[in-house]
Amino acid sequence: MLQTRPRVALFVTCLVDLYRPNIGFSAIALLEEAGCQVEVPRAQTCCGQPAYNSGDRATAKDLARAVIDEFLPYDYVVVPSGSCGGMIGHHYPALFGDDPQYRGKAEALGAKTHELISFLTDVRGMEGVAARFEGIVTYHDSCSGLRELGVKAQPRKLLSSMPGTVVKEMADAEICCGFGGTFCVKYPEISTRMVADKAKSIAATGADTLLAGDLGCLLNMAGRLKREGVPVKVRHVAEVLAGRTDDVPAIGEVS
Repeated sequence: MLQTRPRVALFVTCLVDLYRPNIGFSAIALLEEAGCQVEVPRAQTCCGQPAYNSGDRATAKDLARAVIDEFLPYDYVVVPSGSCGGMIGHHYPALFGDDPQYRGKAEALGAKTHELISFLTDVRGMEGVAARFEGIVTYHDSCSGLRELGVKAQPRKLLSSMPGTVVKEMADAEICCGFGGTFCVKYPEISTRMVADKAKSIAATGADTLLAGDLGCLLNMAGRLKREGVPVKVRHVAEVLAGRTDDVPAIGEVS
């Protein structure tokens, strides 16, 4: 693992802030384990993806400018979400195609923005984690993390390094869960069918825990699994890798 101590800004994401702060705390623990100096900029808000996907470019630009100005000074920006990471890293430059000043800033920010698990393995060279987790897990590949950021082997590598953890692959792990941000609102019937199919694939593995890297997907799948009475715990992969599961209910459970 690299021995330098970079200054890393954690982009928490709206869903983590509102629904699952434990993911943010887990991300901080993992980044510190990887030798980083972690800061959480207080002025951060939404990355602008919901507005961007809905065609509201003006609002998306306003939010993106705020993110760029707040996060550009750091060595790296790390996001526990492929969705928000993809927005910052891939879509910000295109958003400012008619604004040379901010396009340059957006490109600079995008070049140093990483999804959490890929940053730990690909940038910091992490081969394993200190935590233990006993159980059988299955991993869902969230669309943005997989297709925009290339996150596939990295979480499986770290999970496989944990004593007591067995990774059992589900069928069609790369198929969308049906959430898709505003997609599930625009096309509820299609979304419901997709998550129902995903729930069947999860149950068929016999795993006791479902993991993924995007909270939106996890909330969607947890809701469907609960409605179908499938006894599978749902957690963000960072929570397991950081060992922050003992005192925190799984996603969708009541404390």
